[in-house]
Formats: sequence, structure tokens, C-alpha cells
Amino acid sequence: MNIANGPLSDIRVLELGHVIAAPMTGALLADFGADVIKIESPRHGDMMRELGSKATDGVGVWWKSLARSKQLLALDWKTDEGRAVLRRLVESAQVLSENFRPGVLERAGLDPDVLLEWNPDLVILRVSGYGQTGPNSALPGFGRAGEAMSGLADLTGFSDNAPMHPGFPAADSTTGLMGAFGVMLALHAIQTGQARGQVVDLAIFEPLLRLIDYHVPTRTGADTGITRNGLRQPNSFVPAGVFRARDGKWITVSAGSAATARRLLAAAGGQDWADEPRFQELANFAQHMDEIMDRISGFIGQHDAAHVIAHFQKHDAVAALIYDVDAILSDPHIKARGDIISFDGEDTKVVGPVPRLEQTPGRVRWLGKAEIGADTRAILTDLGLDETAISKLLEAGIIADPSA
Repeated sequence: MNIANGPLSDIRVLELGHVIAAPMTGALLADFGADVIKIESPRHGDMMRELGSKATDGVGVWWKSLARSKQLLALDWKTDEGRAVLRRLVESAQVLSENFRPGVLERAGLDPDVLLEWNPDLVILRVSGYGQTGPNSALPGFGRAGEAMSGLADLTGFSDNAPMHPGFPAADSTTGLMGAFGVMLALHAIQTGQARGQVVDLAIFEPLLRLIDYHVPTRTGADTGITRNGLRQPNSFVPAGVFRARDGKWITVSAGSAATARRLLAAAGGQDWADEPRFQELANFAQHMDEIMDRISGFIGQHDAAHVIAHFQKHDAVAALIYDVDAILSDPHIKARGDIISFDGEDTKVVGPVPRLEQTPGRVRWLGKAEIGADTRAILTDLGLDETAISKLLEAGIIADPSA
């Protein structure tokens, strides 16, 4: 393993997945050095190439980030010849990820038993709408369905209006993150001798179901329902909300305890108000929440955002400007942290690797490449195929190589 290339540089990942969920897992692992080989059809690439805006060079900007640091192999693995190539890849890999509807791999003769026969220590990440088991497992499922089933949409929005989905693919992205976590757990189990290769079965609704965390125990343990509450916290158990400053900018405020809530009240309404007996216990805040929100809103609306934030900081109370993307790109703290990275000759910037490892940091080696099968020849040569074998596969349409 070459630590200079990242702590996962000894891990090879075969990515059969498409769109966001499983490819996000591959991108996260690639950020920390994993050798991720993304396998696409020779005839048409991943649809993420076409989704969203295009950069000035004509390549999709979302693709540039999601396919970053990945090698691209164009291979029809549903043919006998392609399956033979895939077997050689599986034998050389530690991880295989896919996010097809359950049954797709099985119909291609690539069920987990076959893959584990080829490589007994292979970790197989299987992402699907509803998981590999259960009465809904055969149904198609997408991110928005996962956001609905997890309870996220029900918790988001105003109580007198429709449930809302967030402004980014929360279910797909968190599934990618949880998939990376599952892969690392399975690899650790192999390293410690607890298991050999195994399937990581992940339904798209499950990561959000787990990360929301409090709605199930609140209902079952306290017999209390959770209701969406607009710009406030669900059930308004602490002061929190979004308010517009005099200059039109939006500010979010929040508190997590009675002490932090009183600091918020002192900033907005004075110390005498915050010291009133009714605000000494956190449980009492809910019954006075309308008054609290009106007082905070009135204070913020009378001042520009910069003044509000500085004033709240003096009181050690949490108030933060709501950033749009231009604010993110110009913020000196984000710049100092190195969270946005750029490349020579590229207009497109991307968010860098997270989390920050002090001794073995992640890095983005390159952005997603434009050509389908950009690395096909190099990958197959590394597998030991000679030029004659590669040419036969090209002629048969089993692979694609843009340099051919």
C-alpha cells in the first residue's frame, strides 16, 4: 500500500452502480485512495453524465464530481466474453458495488454466491430502493421514495401545508455515505478474522431512517407524535427558526439547552427577559414559543444581518447567516479549511474530501473524465490481456476504448 496515495490505496472497488447512491460510495472511497474502477456500458454511459448543468468544456459538472478519481472501463458484462473479463476483475478486487433492482445480477448469472466463489473475500455492496428482502424488495425505488418512507419528508415543511423534500438528493447521498461505512465495516471484519466476504444489503430509505434518530423513540417511548413545524424545530422544544434581517438576508438561530436558549433570549430581548422564572427550565419553553419567536423576529428585522450576527456572538448565542453557493465560495473560513478545491485548466471546482485526516488526508486526483471507457485499455492491459485479446473485444462491441 502506498500511504502517500491515501489510506485506502490497497483497496480496489468495482463500481457497477449508476446514478448517485452506489457511485457516491465509490467517490467517497476514491477520495481516500481506493482504486475505483467504474464500469459502464460501451454503448451508453451513466445517465449522470447528462443530468444537471454542463461545464464550459461540455462535460456535466455533477459527473465531474461524482466520477472523480475513478478509472472508467466500458464493458458489457452481460455477455460471456464480458463476464470473463469481469471475473478477472473480481478476482483482483476487494469490493464490488451495485444499485440495480434486486434480481438484475441474478439474471445475469452474477448472484453473490457466484461472485464469492470467484473471490471468497469480496465485499459486495447491494443498494436498492427497499433492500434485498421484504415484501417491497422487488419494487423500483428512488431517492424521493426513500425520503418519504424514512419520515424525512413528513418532518419537513409547514404543518398546514404539504410535506417537503430537501433541496438535494438526501436519500441517495446518505445511502452513499452509509454504503462506504458498511464497506469499511465488512473489510475490517475480514482483516480481524471475524468473517470473509459478505453482502452489505442497504435500502435507500434506511440511512435517513437511522440518521433522523429521534422520531421512532419519541413515538414509542414518550407516546408523542412528531409534527413538521415550518422554520422551527419539530414540536418546538427549543427556540429555533429562520428570520429575515433588515437588509434582506436570512439568519438561522438555534439553542440546544435551557442555558443556550436563555442566551438567545438575552440577545434578542434583554437579560431581564431571559432571567424570568418561566425560562429557567427547558420544558417550559414550548408553551411560550410564539412570544419567543415574535421577539426574536422583531429584533432581527430591525437590524442588518452583520449586526445581528455580531450581537448574538457577543451573547454567546448561535446565529448564522444562511449561505447561498456564492457565499460558500467567498467565505474566508471555508477557504482556510481548504474545503473547495480547483484544478489547473478546469473552471469546475468541487468540495474536497471529508473528513480531514491529519496524517493520511484524502485528495481528489482528477475530475470525472469525459470519454466513456477512458481507461479501458490501461485496465485490461493491467489485467494481463494482450493487444490481440483487446482488439477482439473491441470488434465484438464488448468494450469501448476512445483511443481505438
